[in-house]
Amino acid sequence: MPNSPSFSPSPHPHPPEPDVTTDQKNRWPCDSCGAELRFAPGQSELVCAHCGNVQHIPQAAQSSLHAALGEHDLARGLRDDLPQAAMEEPQTTPCPNCGALVEFAGAQHATQCPFCATPVVIGTGTNRQIKPQALIPFQLDERSARAAMARWLGRLWFAPNGLVEYARKGRALTGTYVPHWTFDADTRSTYSGQRGTYYYETRTVTVQVDGKPQQRQEQVRKTSWQPVSGRVARLFDDVLVLATSSLPRRYTEGLQPWDLGALEPYRPDYLAGFTAEGYTISLADGNVDAHEKMAQVIASDIARDIGGDEQRINQVSTDYSAETFKHILLPIWMAAYKYNGKTFRFVVNGQTGKVQGERPYSKWKIAFAVVAAAIVIGVVAYFGQQQ
Repeated sequence: MPNSPSFSPSPHPHPPEPDVTTDQKNRWPCDSCGAELRFAPGQSELVCAHCGNVQHIPQAAQSSLHAALGEHDLARGLRDDLPQAAMEEPQTTPCPNCGALVEFAGAQHATQCPFCATPVVIGTGTNRQIKPQALIPFQLDERSARAAMARWLGRLWFAPNGLVEYARKGRALTGTYVPHWTFDADTRSTYSGQRGTYYYETRTVTVQVDGKPQQRQEQVRKTSWQPVSGRVARLFDDVLVLATSSLPRRYTEGLQPWDLGALEPYRPDYLAGFTAEGYTISLADGNVDAHEKMAQVIASDIARDIGGDEQRINQVSTDYSAETFKHILLPIWMAAYKYNGKTFRFVVNGQTGKVQGERPYSKWKIAFAVVAAAIVIGVVAYFGQQQ
């Protein structure tokens, strides 16, 4: 029997913790024993894992919520002309492997990159960035996220059994707040195109019936095209764009939808015990992505406006006005597992439990399926010949 494939939680060993003085900013000491508090997912409180002490997070007043969820003017943001109160210089460290900009909070000064499992140690550099205005707090704890990932792996055909088992019992997932942009815009588009209308013509064809030619009539569909032009308008609200290049976009797109109605004003308390990544996709590049998403919706609006049976869109010109944006953080549990020399990454929506990731395959399961299929085909062929 072949040797079982090996599993390891990361491609690198844990580094020794450096002898550094921990920054006292954004520390959450327990007022009972002095140990570090952690945010409890699904609750509005910080919990001490050492003594069990609970500290409640004050709920934001309605006025604070409205202010936190207010929009920044996009033009000012693109000019780097936002008020000083909207900016910050968080302590960040770029991952030496994947380039993720990992932010450190509280007393933490060494961790693994949540995106690729590479050891990361806090540095001394800062990076001037737009402050996050709001976030969705984690609703799923690590155990629930791990169970969701194990169920997802278990439903995959040909997934190695060892990887599924390791995912259930392996190292803990990393909870990370991942940066996103949201964009609003009032759009007005003019277009030109063609409307296609179906019509039918009758033609005579010759077919073979019992070896003899016969003539039949059939209906042939054709399309009549007419030039059209017009205008459409749409108000876009909270078009969501990933603000990091550390995760494949297909992963984060697959984690949607998010309930943005659950956004809370940004408070460092929600980061206690978690990591956060600074954005690496600029506001300008994020706006380009948002316009591409808007363009797809606008194209659908135009097709409906053209009507008919088919539509051709030749030209579109869109004016954007009242453009605003927000910088928000969304909760994602992450894991990176090494299987047979290859690292597989999995992400879990920390709000809903939806899972995405790289699909592993078991060569033995595939081989067994091929052999089983060949046996079934052979049996069916045998009985077919007998009959």
